[in-house]
Amino acid sequence: MNTRNQVVAFGLSAMAVAYLDRVCIAAAAPKIRADLALSDAQLGYVFSAFTLAYALFEMPSGYLADRFGARLMMARIVVWWSGLTTLTGAATGFFSLLVTRFLFGVGEAGVMPTLARAFGRWLPWHESGRAFGATIMAGAVAGAVTQPLAMALFEEIGWRAGFVCFGCVGLVWVWFWLRWFYDEPQLHPRIRPEELQLILAQRVGEGSGIHWTKTLLRNEYLGLCGSYFLVIYGWYFYITWLPSYLIRARGFGALEAGGFAALPLVAIAVGVALGGWLSDALSKRFGGVLGRGLPGSLGLFAAASCLGGSVHVEHAVWAAALLSVAAGFAALSVAPAWAACNELGGKDAGVLTGGMNMCGNFGGALNGVVIGWMQEAWGSWDSGLWTIVVGYFLGALLWLWMSCPKYVRSLPRAGR
Repeated sequence: MNTRNQVVAFGLSAMAVAYLDRVCIAAAAPKIRADLALSDAQLGYVFSAFTLAYALFEMPSGYLADRFGARLMMARIVVWWSGLTTLTGAATGFFSLLVTRFLFGVGEAGVMPTLARAFGRWLPWHESGRAFGATIMAGAVAGAVTQPLAMALFEEIGWRAGFVCFGCVGLVWVWFWLRWFYDEPQLHPRIRPEELQLILAQRVGEGSGIHWTKTLLRNEYLGLCGSYFLVIYGWYFYITWLPSYLIRARGFGALEAGGFAALPLVAIAVGVALGGWLSDALSKRFGGVLGRGLPGSLGLFAAASCLGGSVHVEHAVWAAALLSVAAGFAALSVAPAWAACNELGGKDAGVLTGGMNMCGNFGGALNGVVIGWMQEAWGSWDSGLWTIVVGYFLGALLWLWMSCPKYVRSLPRAGR
């Protein structure tokens, strides 16, 4: 394996650990709700506390990654979230759980912008889409494995001890990261000269000289942020509310729900990997947002159709299957968004990808509140699912808008 692929492997493993710690609370949610006497609305606030903090600290964390490099920032991020995962098991009520999950989000914020910074320094431009797709795929696969694993672990040792176990994994990762990773490829003692030459000649450029604050107002950047807000609004249903939905609305048992809750995350893993590969191939031909936007727009239109169909299906297994297919189609847009944003950002990729991810996680935070509120006020899961359907449809329209020739001309061709 060449050295830059080892960097990507570290990215995959970081996202795997992140989703291991992030998703396990969804598996524990039914037990936490019962043990701490939480209402649906309170549980929704707990889910959203993490996501809101994660969103608020994305751009600051991305800026710090640009300023101090990915090596130290990733170590800080993983140590922080590992400690807060452990402390989740010590929650005694709604307030302590809310504060713990908010601080968890503060610490984990910036993991993807920091990896974007690392990929921007280590990868040729035509490998970035696949790298982002594979990295997010690793998170989805870890989330899929976590659902049934966590369900079984919490049944065996309880949710409090389970969180302690999950919190220890990240500390091992940090030890390997600090021993191996360097912020710049030319500093790595084991990189081959021909690989270094390839990276330096073909990586994402240092930017156009425009300060990142002005890029925030560009049409294509605003479109990316808006679409990502809507996509991650739906994404967070799958990693927070889905086990509760399958148990309470579709009648599955706890362990059975854990298995079916893993299926959308498997579909997401396939979708993000395929979307990254397609966007790299298409951007070579078309460049810019057009090449990134085709899998994004088509995937979101298909996702809206499948998710809308799942609401009307009475058979529980078929409904779960359509939910999974919808998740996979929606995921086609994720890696292209990161790759396009990385190209826009250049030397400021950390802060600008952080801004996009901030918008996405505002959507995720809104999902937790909306689903919990609709369930509390109306006893309706279907209403919440329809909000995701509408979001997917609007997200697809945004990708089409960005792909119009008027805006494609304003985005630098990949590799320029």
